[in-house]
Amino acid sequence: MSLEDAKNEIDRAFTEETSRGLAFENAFAGATSFLRRRYTKDLTGVDLAITGIPFDQAVTNRPGTRLGPRAIREASSLQPFDPPYGWPFSPLEEFTIVDCGDLAFDYAKTPEFPGKLQAHIGGILSVGAGSIALGGDHSITLPILRAYAEKFGQLSVLQFDAHGDTWADDDPNRIDHGTFLYTAVKEGLVDDTTSVQVGIRTTNPEPLGFTIVDAQAVHTNGTARTLDIIRETLGDRPVYLTFDIDCLDPAFAPGTGTPVWGGLSSAQAVTLLQGLKGINMVGGDVVEVSPPFDHAAITAVAGAHVAHELVCLYCWNKR
Repeated sequence: MSLEDAKNEIDRAFTEETSRGLAFENAFAGATSFLRRRYTKDLTGVDLAITGIPFDQAVTNRPGTRLGPRAIREASSLQPFDPPYGWPFSPLEEFTIVDCGDLAFDYAKTPEFPGKLQAHIGGILSVGAGSIALGGDHSITLPILRAYAEKFGQLSVLQFDAHGDTWADDDPNRIDHGTFLYTAVKEGLVDDTTSVQVGIRTTNPEPLGFTIVDAQAVHTNGTARTLDIIRETLGDRPVYLTFDIDCLDPAFAPGTGTPVWGGLSSAQAVTLLQGLKGINMVGGDVVEVSPPFDHAAITAVAGAHVAHELVCLYCWNKR
């Protein structure tokens, strides 16, 4: 759609027949699909599906991330006017990317949630599309990893986070955003020896076999060295990238449940994400954006930018 055509059109998310192209609607009006993509449940021919997972019943501190998908979508309305800066291609124009809405679930039947989410992501993967999930707390990543492992086998994980999320938990009935990765390793979904955690700055007695580049190492040694470590560890294995927004310092992302000082800056984050061009990324998520604790949508904007970078990373190898 051209700028001239856009003057006579509104709510591209509902009215556009194609799922490709930039969007020129007013950023302050219209439907808040992610990057103004077409809303649809029909994933025929879709390359990448964006989906919201508004679940926050597994947090250890402040809730509110159930409102994260909506806030990230709204913040993303500033971005689809131009190809993404720092990338020599335009994924919105070259790939079929849609917003398939949020996962529907009964909030009062929490034990049913993991299975519903696994089936939801499995349905996306079954038609040949990839997924970028907008959370939601970090517990959502475990059911997503289960769905991805069914298709790709054991995965490597690249995790941006303030917390390792590998605290020991051998109770299969618990749903906890701080133990999901421990469970993923124990279930054989993730190979911890070929996985990397970036930005960690909390003590964890159960680091398992992950390669950890903590926040201080990023600050001291720089993003170039960090990228070298990530690439050496991941190799060409299928990678699931999960980005907890609390990887960023609270100065850049105050709206999150468990903020920890000393984190990455937004500049470091974008340098790292864009420097990962070519990794074998098969899917990803952005989690822990909590709008009730945000200020001027700072965290939602950060989440929207991270999600846009994940779109670029996913599409890069598929050109």
